[in-house]
Amino acid sequence: MRIVIRIGGSVVASPINTELMSKYADIIKAVKQQGHEVAVVVGGGALAREFIGIAKNLGLDMAAQDEIAISCSRLFAQLFLKKLGEAGCNKVAVTLGEASQCLSEGKVVVMGGLKPGITTDAVAALVAEHVGADLLVKGTNQNGVYDKDPKKYADAVKLDHLSLLDLTKILELNVHQAGMHQIIDPVAVEVLKRKRLKFVVVNGFEPNNILAAINGENVGTLIE
Repeated sequence: MRIVIRIGGSVVASPINTELMSKYADIIKAVKQQGHEVAVVVGGGALAREFIGIAKNLGLDMAAQDEIAISCSRLFAQLFLKKLGEAGCNKVAVTLGEASQCLSEGKVVVMGGLKPGITTDAVAALVAEHVGADLLVKGTNQNGVYDKDPKKYADAVKLDHLSLLDLTKILELNVHQAGMHQIIDPVAVEVLKRKRLKFVVVNGFEPNNILAAINGENVGTLIE
């Protein structure tokens, strides 16, 4: 199976959690040893948002803010790639073509941001579309998708399964903003609608949830 794994910056980079990054590297290598092809997309987390704030204070436009955030995410991607060792490609992929080439060489793809105007959620969805992935799994700072923001509403209910159409109805932001932070960005949703890809959102603080999702276990939220 060809799998794209999206590791949220809110999980490994807010604050930077080297122990968790190491666990993810072990999980990714285990998935590869099972015979799966794997691409990993890492977010920039709080560091990226901090630099976006700096860029704003300098009067830079949103495209420039995005470029700064992309650089931050690629730093985390580089750290993760180095931790993977020989299992990964020799460099962080910065285009969809490089991601495809890396997979064809039998290596694990690692990416951060791709281009201004999209988040790493959208990067993961675009990679999945480009390489014909069977599954996209996102590790986030929530147990799955809720009917409303659980950080704001105590009565928020976790959803075990929902459609992409239902997902768009509960997203707070439906246009891209530099540094936006929600369960999945609107650009990614549009890509997923095109691909009709199986997508699972899990609690990323437990890396074994990634394995559970890949093995078809009932974990997090399944979006189809």
